[in-house]
Amino acid sequence: MKTILLIEDNQDVRENTAEILSLAQYRVITAANGKEGVELAIREKPDLIICDIMMPVLDGHGVLHLLSKNEETAGIPFIFLTAKAERSDFRKGMEMGADDYLTKPFDDVELLSAIEIRLKKNAMFKKEFEKTMSGINDFMTEAKGMDSLKQLSEQRDLRFYKKKDDIYKEGSYPKGIYFVSKGKIKAYHAAESGKELITELYKEGDFFGYIPLLQDRPYSGSATALEDSEVYMLPREDFFELIYKNAEVSRKFIGILSNNLHENEKQLVKLAYHSVRKRVAEALVRLSDTYKKEKDHTFSMNISREDLANMVGTATETVIRTLSDFKEDKLIDVSGGTITVLNYAKLATMKN
Repeated sequence: MKTILLIEDNQDVRENTAEILSLAQYRVITAANGKEGVELAIREKPDLIICDIMMPVLDGHGVLHLLSKNEETAGIPFIFLTAKAERSDFRKGMEMGADDYLTKPFDDVELLSAIEIRLKKNAMFKKEFEKTMSGINDFMTEAKGMDSLKQLSEQRDLRFYKKKDDIYKEGSYPKGIYFVSKGKIKAYHAAESGKELITELYKEGDFFGYIPLLQDRPYSGSATALEDSEVYMLPREDFFELIYKNAEVSRKFIGILSNNLHENEKQLVKLAYHSVRKRVAEALVRLSDTYKKEKDHTFSMNISREDLANMVGTATETVIRTLSDFKEDKLIDVSGGTITVLNYAKLATMKN
């Protein structure tokens, strides 16, 4: 049985609405003001929240603001309930992240329909879709069942890339976002001298290339296949349907963006303060963390010394010497272009 939190200061409206919800087989908990509602939401973790806007102590906008700051309650579907029908009031609520908006007086069909749609959509985005293109298509297919997402495109553009093929180049304009179905991808920035700095590594199941799309600007770097790869391009229209018309999806991508910024900040600190030896060790650990399969006992990868140097931010010759030292210390094994990590723990804990 789904639990609904109803926050409403008018006793008659609160009791009548609660009765309708109870008859529809929902478990209903009620609060008479915003402060009490926030406390109940944090304690009960309801499946959906219906909240009046004009209330004493703490209004509906304040309730939504506080709950959106709490990781445990930020993803709960939120429906505003109000007697005000001004467009500015509606716009403010939706911009803050509300999922829907009901104007009093409303009938029971309108209320229950709005709840059913929001619960169904929330369940869809909580579902763990397999990180393959089949899973992505399942996701998109279910998304199409929602009224707000009916215009999603049917097309999926599968592209095949050979090792060292460019997926996109710095300065080009994004037409969609990319999804790695098979293979390994690097993202990098190139200096005027031609020297590269690898900033990101992508594996099967990863999305990439969406930051320039969100910023509506050309790519600031390039992306290239580290090995033969298969990559899907999801059209920008599909992506923006999901971002702009569903608060949960928006929150997920905001979380990804925040994590990317945090990781980039850490990488800049490492480049500034860590020794080359430690940076090479960290690059090998990063490659293992990104690409090692769960079933494998050790990690091996064929990677050019130039690419490894571009991850570390140093000369190729320096990387070659450091790898030779690591091989003598039995931290790695080197066979042709393939590097095998033998002692992950020592590489991960190497001192500066």
